[in-house]
Amino acid sequence: MAVNPDPRPGRWILPLVVLGMIAFTYFFVRELPEASTETTLVAGSATTTTIGDGSTTTTGGGGTLDPATEAYLGEIDNINTDLQVQRTEFVTVNNSFNEEPRGIEYPDAESRFEAVLSATEGLAERLRGLTPPTALEANHATLQSYLDSAVTSATEALDGLRSTDTGQRRNDGVNAFVQAASDYDTEVTNTHNVANG
Repeated sequence: MAVNPDPRPGRWILPLVVLGMIAFTYFFVRELPEASTETTLVAGSATTTTIGDGSTTTTGGGGTLDPATEAYLGEIDNINTDLQVQRTEFVTVNNSFNEEPRGIEYPDAESRFEAVLSATEGLAERLRGLTPPTALEANHATLQSYLDSAVTSATEALDGLRSTDTGQRRNDGVNAFVQAASDYDTEVTNTHNVANG
């Protein structure tokens, strides 16, 4: 009786089956029609919209927003991004000025505080120049109050820096600025939620 040199003659079947499945999938997928460039999203899914200036806005659930609302949301997002940059700068400068020995001297601290104040005033004016959609008017007023509070806080911190105060007034102003920037950030999220229903 002849001896089979391959003790497991069926071991080549599985690789052949897998190879056949891959080939079938390849040829099947090639025959599918191309996807449409205009895709309708199911309600409840998240969408990311690119605004004209390159920023992106992520919205969820409520369907498609009109272009004016998208543009408004994109702009408050942009203002928020800039505001958080100013918050980081303000805290960094203040912490360096508080160090012993100081990590930053008075003239530099003053000029950087002034730059934060000026930038924040500009952001408040940008927001004031926006016309919110009717459904977002209350949110807009809240956003404006937080930005105005940030301007007031930055002014107070700068005045404290220039005064003979122990540093408490300056530190309180910076802390109030940080809180206002945080509140603005939270309200931006709330505004998106209202817009998306």
